[in-house]
Amino acid sequence: MAAARPARGPGTPAVLRYPAVNPGPHKEERPVPHEPQPQPLDELDAEAVRTWSSLALAALGRAREDIDAINVYPVADADTGTNLYLTAESADRALGAAGAASLAQAVRAWAHGALIGARGNSGTILAQLLRGVADVLGDDPGGRGPGPLLATALARAAQEAYEAVAHPVEGTMLTVAAAAAKAAQSAEAAAGTAADVARAAYDGARAALAATPGQLAELGRAGVVDAGGCGLVAVLGALWQALSGQEPAAEAVRGRAVPVPQPARPCDAEEQAGPAYEVVYLLEAGEPAVARLRERLDGLGDSLVVVGGDGLWNVHVHVDDPGAAVEAGVAAGRPHRIRITHFGDERRRARGERVQRAVVAVVPGEGLAELCAEAGATTVLARPGRAPGAEALLDAVRRAHAREVVLLPGGPGERAAAAAAAERARADGVRVAVIPTRSAVQGLAALAVHDPEGSFDEDVVAMTAAAGATRYAELAVAERQSFTSAGICQAGDVLGLIDGDVAVIGRDLAETAQAVLDRMLGSGGELVTLVLGPDAPDPLAARLEAYVQNGHLAVDTVTYRGGRYCAPLLIGVE
Repeated sequence: MAAARPARGPGTPAVLRYPAVNPGPHKEERPVPHEPQPQPLDELDAEAVRTWSSLALAALGRAREDIDAINVYPVADADTGTNLYLTAESADRALGAAGAASLAQAVRAWAHGALIGARGNSGTILAQLLRGVADVLGDDPGGRGPGPLLATALARAAQEAYEAVAHPVEGTMLTVAAAAAKAAQSAEAAAGTAADVARAAYDGARAALAATPGQLAELGRAGVVDAGGCGLVAVLGALWQALSGQEPAAEAVRGRAVPVPQPARPCDAEEQAGPAYEVVYLLEAGEPAVARLRERLDGLGDSLVVVGGDGLWNVHVHVDDPGAAVEAGVAAGRPHRIRITHFGDERRRARGERVQRAVVAVVPGEGLAELCAEAGATTVLARPGRAPGAEALLDAVRRAHAREVVLLPGGPGERAAAAAAAERARADGVRVAVIPTRSAVQGLAALAVHDPEGSFDEDVVAMTAAAGATRYAELAVAERQSFTSAGICQAGDVLGLIDGDVAVIGRDLAETAQAVLDRMLGSGGELVTLVLGPDAPDPLAARLEAYVQNGHLAVDTVTYRGGRYCAPLLIGVE
């Protein structure tokens, strides 16, 4: 989950422009992709979908910080813009990897990428909107012109999004989607082109967005428009730009990005706070099982959104008992990519209060940074050859704004800097414990057992034990000939390092990984964690998961994308 932005003072305007005009990348995140300059297309084909996707990603990349700043509903956790961007990024990546030649192939790949990468409430709804578009554009038998086809697709998208939300609320991005669809159908009835339909949808969405503060009390009190709806306006502006070649004019939306006023009585504040956890996972299950799952999760919490189909679903819910939400998924099918986020600390930070306990984690990859942030940690990115120093770690401890901090240095190279940062933080009155992790996978294991509600000492002991019980390996490519503990390697060889020492030398990443897994699982194990680097091919994860399952039936496997700056492959065995 993205860190909450500092609240502006009452009356201070926050100007949000959509499709967006903020220059430069968000904080230290990856830069926004180069925005293409489309030529007028006015037709629906695979190239139009690719252009729409690229423009939407660029628009959300520019707008994400402003959208985060006005995020007050359903949870004021300042991450709606980031969630929309990451969802669109996953969709665009899948579309690019598919190399689709036809319209049907392109929209299906795009929607599938959004489904598997959907983040948060808003990203999950966006994924279902794209699926609705794909359900029409991907199955059209022909005979309809681009304008009518697009209008039907936008109408289906709005319909399916409403159906995916257990309890739809007006004044949200659902309202904006419905207004866009209605305007698109009016333009289509007037014999409009695809570009005309897209422009009408964009204008209808903008008008609906401006009306959201009057429809939802939380927005009205905060003086902002709906954050998710604002992101959808950016996506629809990108659609019009892709079909017309015209760039939407920047338009300011003003609002006071301040916390919603808190009631005087603590019990009322607790009622307003809502469930404490966000639970998200992908689920492989049939439709009857998913229908039963909806009923069960609806009784556990709120903000329930279940999107997808054809055996694969993305489940999102806010609950007080995350274990029960995950168990419900296990009863329905096979849940994986499970993410559990604690809201309490984010709410307290948004009000400027110091939280009781936080985790600061050094991670060697942008994907890992996002993963740990979703789990509630404050992250510090370690780039190859540029380990963060004590100042960077001390800054992260201070940004965590907690009375107690558990520091995960990530590797032996950061151990001294972590110790120095801890000493300086203790001088500031912060209680700090450094867990001696030697690999990012040990940090993930420690973070998985972190209990912010338990005692500090017990939490540190549990996290230390989890890290210590995790054997770790890293696969790297040799840069030159060298003597190793496993023999002489040549430039280009794949090196399998187990617990820091070279144990396997191979020529192929997958085969070397299998040899490493054999050695690590030879002494037993219950869970294998795979972290794939940015250049690792997608089939590698499936191959290694199958290899583990075939040879070790009782061992579970979980896979993550490490992102930029991550090693080709990290392996953990617990």
